[in-house]
Amino acid sequence: MRIRATVAAVSGAIVLSALAVPAAQADEGRSWTLQPGFQAVQPKAGDTSKQAFGATAKAAPRITSAVVNAGKPIVIGTKVKKTVSFSATATADTGVGGVAAFIWTGKSIDDEYSFAFGPNATSISCKAVSATTTTCKGTITLDPTEMINSDATTWRVGAYAVTEEGDEFEAYAVSRVGVQSFSQLTVNASPEPVKKGKIITVTGKLTRANWDTGTYKGYINQSVQLQFKKKGAKSYTTLRTVKTSSTGTLKTTVKATADGTWRYSFAGKSNTAAVSSAGDYVDVK
Repeated sequence: MRIRATVAAVSGAIVLSALAVPAAQADEGRSWTLQPGFQAVQPKAGDTSKQAFGATAKAAPRITSAVVNAGKPIVIGTKVKKTVSFSATATADTGVGGVAAFIWTGKSIDDEYSFAFGPNATSISCKAVSATTTTCKGTITLDPTEMINSDATTWRVGAYAVTEEGDEFEAYAVSRVGVQSFSQLTVNASPEPVKKGKIITVTGKLTRANWDTGTYKGYINQSVQLQFKKKGAKSYTTLRTVKTSSTGTLKTTVKATADGTWRYSFAGKSNTAAVSSAGDYVDVK
């Protein structure tokens, strides 16, 4: 079942708080409600000290960075879950007990159609950079069976943290990360062998993960490059661009001039991963 981003974020914050706060405090049954925006430590009622209200008042704790999958697009197929890494850093005058990242998509964090994946609790490890700053690393697992095709887009990276004193704070859009559907590409060059000067027909098909159906569907009306690597050469040369059909298939013809390997190559889109087919060698007599 798809979970709203706010629900996933709050759940993760509770886990992070339990990890970061000393056991004595956790046993008190403290409520770990996620607070909106950056939350500084609030002065107690009747506290008129300079630290509470004067020039030396504590600065608001903040998330300084949060990166998922090293900033690279996350490519997802139809069945297998994908686990990616994150690194997040937070700072607070009172010290940071822990910080964790999550990713979400939607118009706003509290929109009813927003959706998120949170951190894997047992994966989180933290290191104090200084007395006030901590960096934590961990993983997030994406499940394609919970995703829909519109999730192939740019997601926001948020993070939540807890100070050493147990105060929570968060930021919902620290950075961004792309999520792409996995693509597949085939090729077949025939006949093989072929006489020099005769026609070679090169067919293939471009498909991509369809999360609505849990299958791979033909990717229609896409530009795909036909490439050739002559026998003995180290790299492919692009000969022409071929458009996929209404079912994702490819077909073109070329004249046989020399032994070599044929393949199709797709550059990818913001929502679909790049892919090149395996090569098909043709012997020219």
